[in-house]
Amino acid sequence: MDVVPARARVYVAGAVLAALVCLRPLPELHAPWWAVLLLAGLYAGSELLARSRSVGTCYPVLLAGAFLLPPPAAALVALPGALLSPVARRPFVLRRVWRAAQLTLAVGATARVHWELGGRDAVVSPDFPYALVPAGAAVLAFCLVLTLLDGGILALADRVPARRAWRGLFARSLAPIAVHGLAGLMMAVLWRSPYGPVAALLVLLPMCVAWWAFAQYHRERAAHQATIRALVQAVDIKDGYTRGHSERVGQASMMIARELGMDDERVETLRFAGILHDVGKLGVPTRLLRKDGPLTPEERRVIELHPEYGHEMVRGIRFLGEARAAVLHHHERLDGSGYPYGLAGDRIPESARVVAVADAFDAMTSTRSYRRARPVAAALEELQRCAGAQFDPRVVGALLRALGHHGWRPAVTAEGAPVVRRARAAAGRGEQACDSVGRGTR
Repeated sequence: MDVVPARARVYVAGAVLAALVCLRPLPELHAPWWAVLLLAGLYAGSELLARSRSVGTCYPVLLAGAFLLPPPAAALVALPGALLSPVARRPFVLRRVWRAAQLTLAVGATARVHWELGGRDAVVSPDFPYALVPAGAAVLAFCLVLTLLDGGILALADRVPARRAWRGLFARSLAPIAVHGLAGLMMAVLWRSPYGPVAALLVLLPMCVAWWAFAQYHRERAAHQATIRALVQAVDIKDGYTRGHSERVGQASMMIARELGMDDERVETLRFAGILHDVGKLGVPTRLLRKDGPLTPEERRVIELHPEYGHEMVRGIRFLGEARAAVLHHHERLDGSGYPYGLAGDRIPESARVVAVADAFDAMTSTRSYRRARPVAAALEELQRCAGAQFDPRVVGALLRALGHHGWRPAVTAEGAPVVRRARAAAGRGEQACDSVGRGTR
């Protein structure tokens, strides 16, 4: 949403108008304004703290407001915190306005559902499990409104295809929001109890501990990403002819993993595997990586050591998991003629089979200094021809389906010399048929 299309701005404007309607006071409903101000201040403070530590939004306070207050007053609780919270990317004002409208609508709808189902009485005189019914319905409404609005902005501002914009949003957000809803209900019940608001605030203590742990996780994850970026940048500097190749192989590996039905954790691991598959090139002499002419058998043997070099570099990085096996075995072939160990069939780890296909596909569809890129259709045809001998047919099929859904934009990665000048060198490297997507790619 750095450059916001006009249709997305219209969408945001519509959400703002709807939020203003949601904030309109209802004469028949009176709210204790001290409670509104206290909850709004608490939410604003927690939002500033949480956002500064990149740990998300403090939904329990918002949901407690929805359980305690009439709909317009509850919706007002979200406004100051959303408008004041830090924003990481431009346009700052539009993002804050969008966030404020989104939360105002979500909290207003949540409070309305809770109010209509008699939730206010259930909070004043809690009768469990009956009190969970209106609260559960209200949490579902909150999650649904956020999902609808998030999907809309993805489709309009980020140009995500409509069939994918809402996919999985509701399912992914329901569980954490349900936990926040339970904390919000506990706050509301304690607020209305003889112990009063002070007791309600104690509910936030375990949430603060959870936020701290989540912040630690994010810092560790950021360190992991920095480690990977540093390794990839080092490879790109050493082997400039394939700059960007690692990132694209990571992207293709992730697409294949999703199409194979892997869970999110494995998808992320396969992305790491694709990004790091050539890190062992750091151990190969630069003159061989950048050699214009054909490689001698001895030079080829040196280059073929790069999977083992790479495995040595990453084997101590525990968070990479099965990605380490992919780094070691991504040049193995299904028929056993690959390297470094000549593994065949199912003895080759699945992660390595995925990265092998992604690596070959990007190598064929990227222009290098010594040959032109192939069209995507021709590259896919070559992969299908080599499936069963060099590549896992199931993985090749998954790539075909993924590209059918999402497409692919091949990138030019060559630096410097024209393609024609080194065309003969490609032939000298044995880049014919299946070799061009296996042994011939450095």
